[in-house]
Amino acid sequence: MNDVTRLLQAVQQGDARAGEELLPLVYSELRQLARTKMAHENPGHTLQPTALVHEAWLRLGDQPFENRAHFFSAAAEAMRRILIERARRKLSAKHGANAEHLDANDIEIATPVEKDDELLAVHEALTALEAHDARKAELVKLRYFAGLSFDEAAEILGISIPTAKRDWAYARAWLFQKIGLMREGAS
Repeated sequence: MNDVTRLLQAVQQGDARAGEELLPLVYSELRQLARTKMAHENPGHTLQPTALVHEAWLRLGDQPFENRAHFFSAAAEAMRRILIERARRKLSAKHGANAEHLDANDIEIATPVEKDDELLAVHEALTALEAHDARKAELVKLRYFAGLSFDEAAEILGISIPTAKRDWAYARAWLFQKIGLMREGAS
């Protein structure tokens, strides 16, 4: 049993000291995941991994986690939702929703503008993939939104690395086809 799982279990049993130990351990892993994801972004992007991690951490809140896999799955989902909401806000602003209102809670996490349409299309297709095959959708979240390697994602999902690679190939083809059909319908 790894340290994260052990500490998550101790926190669930009410051990306050375990919670204090968990925070730095999990936070550093999340920052590494965010840095890995940002390394694949286009040059000149302004998204800060630390800002993404902080927002995801806040969204994770005090919910109980069964194990490391459950925690990182929830973290990947939180990061995904943050990026989707941000992309929607930016596209909304592009289409005339330029209100003068500024709230400190709405501080932007910047990504390249040309990626917003792509991100929303991936989100919609991923939602459809979840209904079709939840494990493959979870793999996409871990790889695309959390920036995990095949080894890390396979470990979290409890599958072999070759299975993760096959699932990834299937999911990519499925999403590519679904996104293509959505774009054809929009034309």
